[in-house]
Amino acid sequence: MRPARMTGPAGWSAGSGPTGTGPIVLVAHGSRDPRAAAATRALVRAVAAARPGVDVRAAYLDHAGTRPGAVLADLQSAGYPQATLVPLLLTEAFHGRVDIPEVVRAARRAGLRIPVTTTRVLGPSVGADAVDPLLLAGLRRRFAQAAADCDAVVLAAAGTRSVPARETVTLAATALGGELAVPCAVGYASAAPPTAGAAVEMLRAAGARRVGVAAYFLAPGRLYDSAAASAGQAGAVAVAAPLAGAPEVARLVLCRVDRAAVPVAA
Repeated sequence: MRPARMTGPAGWSAGSGPTGTGPIVLVAHGSRDPRAAAATRALVRAVAAARPGVDVRAAYLDHAGTRPGAVLADLQSAGYPQATLVPLLLTEAFHGRVDIPEVVRAARRAGLRIPVTTTRVLGPSVGADAVDPLLLAGLRRRFAQAAADCDAVVLAAAGTRSVPARETVTLAATALGGELAVPCAVGYASAAPPTAGAAVEMLRAAGARRVGVAAYFLAPGRLYDSAAASAGQAGAVAVAAPLAGAPEVARLVLCRVDRAAVPVAA
């Protein structure tokens, strides 16, 4: 898949984009749910529209879709001298810490020679003390579109066994609660308690009358559906849509690109 190709390598120069990063590869986890891939493709189009002349492509770690190594090999064959890879992840859990670097190393073992810069994930890094304002703005946008007059909110996330990664989700929940001026609890779809439904019940037991749910998901899929159903059964008055399509997400991707880390070593 080659979405949003705006120019070929003949038009590329070291100055393409503000930092000369070359093509941008957005790496999603992947899902059997076709809505997830559609959301990723929409984000590719939004990033390409926000940065004319830059080749923006999607890749997937699992399930359907082109793998990152294949996309990077294609970019090298097309003549690009470098590329930037952006993990479409909200936490630095296993996929961010292990899978993403390994796919680049595997591509190098398979013959990739061009430098590949890997950015931070879109959520806060482990040990961070703040959440990117663009991420918060996207969460607020989606929540406002779904709910009104809520006196508490649950930030529903996919879930991870990594304690440090879960701490970054708690950081995001605290920041979102501060922005909305209401209590905010975390609920997970898998891997760790509490569930989104249990978090709704906890807030209602503490006196909240209208609990809404903000979605700490980039795209719809099985885990998002599970969290939404759990929260609804517990009495949530509204569940926000995933962040996919929020204009702040495309801007956040480009901010990550412009502040990119050093290339992964061979």
